[in-house]
Amino acid sequence: MGKKLILASGSPRRSRLLTQIGLRFSVDPSSVEESFDPGEEPAKIVETLSRLKAEEVARRHKEGIIVGADTIVVLDGRVLGKPVDRRDAARMLTTLSGRTHEVFTGISLLEKPGGAGITDHEVTRVTFRKLDAGEIDGYVNSGSPMDKAGAYGIQDDYGAIFVERIEGCFYNVVGLPLTRFYLRYRELSAE
Repeated sequence: MGKKLILASGSPRRSRLLTQIGLRFSVDPSSVEESFDPGEEPAKIVETLSRLKAEEVARRHKEGIIVGADTIVVLDGRVLGKPVDRRDAARMLTTLSGRTHEVFTGISLLEKPGGAGITDHEVTRVTFRKLDAGEIDGYVNSGSPMDKAGAYGIQDDYGAIFVERIEGCFYNVVGLPLTRFYLRYRELSAE
């Protein structure tokens, strides 16, 4: 796997995950606006956004494998993006309390200069325990939920204790489904 790997994301969580599996990479964050049609299927949303991010960053590089990713939280068919402010974060956490939601992450890998690409996604079901107002306020006041889809991070100190059950890939909820990513990366690297 000799090609240079470029992560099209400024997410420290995604960087940590790639480092965790021993990959060397550089970071070149995409500036693609994370906008979408809320009526669109969640899998299509994350696949489209991850591909757009990879393509945008690929235009700045002559060679390498560019990785784009996008994560959304879906509850009752409604997408919960990143909160716009603390009130929005508290509203999202209150809505998720005691319920099961889905986390979708799209990944796109684009090889340069050849142009080969792979786009895929992962879905994980997450069940929150019932949260009380004090826990929600404490977490929101920590500032931690502000840059995360659904206003929580499963890897955060508080966020971790909100989750009662998970069905599927844990790392998907963090922001990058490691096994699926690694298999697609290996597949593209072999071409």
